[in-house]
Amino acid sequence: MMKTFFLALTFFLSTTAFSQSAASEIIQAFRSGNAGKVSAYFDNLLEITFDKTNKEYSKSEAAAFISGFFSDNSVRDFKVLHQSGSSGSFYCIGNLITSSGTYRTTFFAKEKGGRTVLQEIRFEK
Repeated sequence: MMKTFFLALTFFLSTTAFSQSAASEIIQAFRSGNAGKVSAYFDNLLEITFDKTNKEYSKSEAAAFISGFFSDNSVRDFKVLHQSGSSGSFYCIGNLITSSGTYRTTFFAKEKGGRTVLQEIRFEK
């Protein structure tokens, strides 16, 4: 019984640590305005909300959107306001500070097929 408990606890902690590592990598990618690193976490379909318009993009369309966004809005910093996660998913809310202003940015990610994938990003000016 104790062996099963410790195995379950080890699995839970390793999953949580992996999510936190992925969250840190995604945050750092936003902070540096690195579209390639952000795009590496995209799910096959990604929902992006920008300028009050919500649209679902394929992975390649979303990568082009983020690349264009970062090109048009040179990123200066990303300041985390709140982040949380549970059961293989997490979200982060922060201020993305760019050359054209600050965007309140929220992203949602989850574990899928053994890897962390972004499923939604929101930009609000």
